[in-house]
Amino acid sequence: MFEKKLSAATAALALAGAVAVSGLAMAPTAEAAGVKCYGVAKAGENDCANAAGTHSCAGQSSVDYHGGDWKAVETAEACTEMGGQTEPFEGVNPEKAG
Repeated sequence: MFEKKLSAATAALALAGAVAVSGLAMAPTAEAAGVKCYGVAKAGENDCANAAGTHSCAGQSSVDYHGGDWKAVETAEACTEMGGQTEPFEGVNPEKAG
C-alpha cells in the first residue's frame, strides 16, 4: 500500500513539474518579440522591467509613455512608426503625451 501512495505522489509531482516547465517555455520574452520600444506604453501596459530599475515586472509602469518603460515590437521600424525610440530616454515621450 505504501508503494502505491509513493507511486501516485511521484506521478503527481512529475506531472506538476511538466506543466510548470511547459508554461515557462510558452511565456513570451522581449527577445522573442524583437525590439524594446521605449516611450509607447501607457501606465500599467509596459512589458517587463524599466530601464531605471524602479520596477521589475510587466504592468507596473505608473506614467503614460515614460521613456524608461517599453513595449516589445517586431522591428525598430515598427517602433519608430509608433512614435517610440529603441533606446531609453528621460521624461515622457512628447509625441505621445500631448
